[in-house]
Amino acid sequence: MDAEGDVKVLGTVVSPFALRVRMALYLMGVSYEYLEQDLFDKGELLVASNPVHKKVPVLIHGGKPVCESLAIVQYVDEFWAGTASILPADPYHRAVARFWAAYVDDKVFPAWIGILRAATEEERDEKLAATLAVVAPMEDAFTACSDGKAFFSGGDSVGYLDLALGCQLFWLEALRSMFGVKVIDAGRTPRLAAWAERFLETKAAKAVAPPANSMEEYAGKLRAIWAAAAAAK
Repeated sequence: MDAEGDVKVLGTVVSPFALRVRMALYLMGVSYEYLEQDLFDKGELLVASNPVHKKVPVLIHGGKPVCESLAIVQYVDEFWAGTASILPADPYHRAVARFWAAYVDDKVFPAWIGILRAATEEERDEKLAATLAVVAPMEDAFTACSDGKAFFSGGDSVGYLDLALGCQLFWLEALRSMFGVKVIDAGRTPRLAAWAERFLETKAAKAVAPPANSMEEYAGKLRAIWAAAAAAK
């Protein structure tokens, strides 16, 4: 793999957004140095590289930081153009992919975080119902974008929207393991469920898959923090 310059990724092994970036780099054949960050004790490099949000992921290429995962994926696609392609070539299809990717980050991600944050079984059921409602449109989005092919990209290889939603699948599996909830269910969204199975079997997904139980352990830390904050009110 040819990095065409010094490439580093600041992330955490459980961050879906960092996983998104790492999968994009994998697809484009770019070598990089991965630097694990502690978000409970943020280091100087992360704060200096992303002084506005102080969040992962950050791509540092030739000493220059690029922040926000969707922006990073687009940067990777444009800078290493010619080796592969992540975004659609057609302007309309590219716009549609960007629309749904923004939908994933603005609607889907906060919805399933609500399930994780729920303090009671009743609250979790409410958050699950809300999440299922948000995920439902992705079934029709897949039908429209995939054009009968295996992935959102409209082909047999992973693309931009596949990465946008696919990076969330590891956490959706963790929610199922922790609470017995199914966010993408074959009974409700059969085409989306089949896509999810295919995505998790791709080389890109397997290359970055978090270690077993890492997300459950991280979730335990988050839930303890949230519980303590609620008790302090």
